[in-house]
Amino acid sequence: MKKLMLMAAIAVFGFTNVNAQDDTSGGQTSEGKWLIEANTGNQMLGTTGLYFSSSDGSSNYNIGLDGGYFIMDDLAIKAGLGYGGFSPDEGDSTSSFSYRLGAKYYFNSMIPVTVDLTGASGDGAENYAGETPLWLGVGAGYAWFISDNVSIEPGLRYNVSLNEDYTDEGVLQFNVGFALHF
Repeated sequence: MKKLMLMAAIAVFGFTNVNAQDDTSGGQTSEGKWLIEANTGNQMLGTTGLYFSSSDGSSNYNIGLDGGYFIMDDLAIKAGLGYGGFSPDEGDSTSSFSYRLGAKYYFNSMIPVTVDLTGASGDGAENYAGETPLWLGVGAGYAWFISDNVSIEPGLRYNVSLNEDYTDEGVLQFNVGFALHF
């Protein structure tokens, strides 16, 4: 898992040194462009992000990506998938699949605001009552374009649970995203 995350980080930062060709269709968030992003994640949410944690011989992990298409300047429709699991020191491992559907709007082509629906399924996604998460998330951040094709996007996100049998509490999170624009 560590090797996979290291390879992904090298690939993202490797793109920063690639010289982009002249773009006649506008900027990175112009209509008709594509977006692929990886974000840090949160185990409780059922996520399409990346994370790994280990404590006392047990480990949690997730790997996932979001993709989007700009249907108009600065507005992308997005979808994402993730896979994660929990490996305890003793006992059976669990796993889950996560999904995300939503939209992302860039104010002034550099202040991303997102609204999306995130959920998960599988034995690793269930709480003690056998319920799976379903969240409505709203977030905002800043897109720092380190090259013509790559942005780093730190931001805050608030998630409201839509399944009160899973939890009735909201979750505030800080994310760091890495996006490829083409």
